[in-house]
Amino acid sequence: MTVLREGNLQITINNAIEARKFDDDASHGLSHCMKAVDFVVELSDHYLFIELKDPQDPQVPTERASQYYQEFKNGQLDENLKYKYRDSFLYEWAAGRANKPIDYLVLIALDVLDGSLLLTRQEGLERKLPLLGPGKRPWLRPIVRGCGVFNIDSWNRRYPEYPVSRLTP
Repeated sequence: MTVLREGNLQITINNAIEARKFDDDASHGLSHCMKAVDFVVELSDHYLFIELKDPQDPQVPTERASQYYQEFKNGQLDENLKYKYRDSFLYEWAAGRANKPIDYLVLIALDVLDGSLLLTRQEGLERKLPLLGPGKRPWLRPIVRGCGVFNIDSWNRRYPEYPVSRLTP
């Protein structure tokens, strides 16, 4: 069993071959020029690139959570999420590790996010990555197999095998 912790959030992954914190200098080492997802998880048949955002963490000022919600709602965060994925993909590809399909999972731990807003942001992120190549044709070598944008509730419904919980309520 692998337990990933980021701030006040914890994800349990039972079937990981390897799971590593990726956005710290010890693992990544190129933060001066490349963005990074929080975690890279290798499973038997694919990778998970996981990005966690927790504006409801008790350590985060209340006004920051409200600001974060607005930035998420209007799509401003899509650019940052795009570069986190692309730079991480490029890094892993150059290191010879991007040899399985990759799913990009983004968890925004804000209870106020509803399904339609999460889907809108997911569709926006899919366009920016991009899932499909020119003319909406599949890539010969896919950049990303799929992506998802979730709050804690929707994540736990979609991935009961990778439950997310708060360390402190």
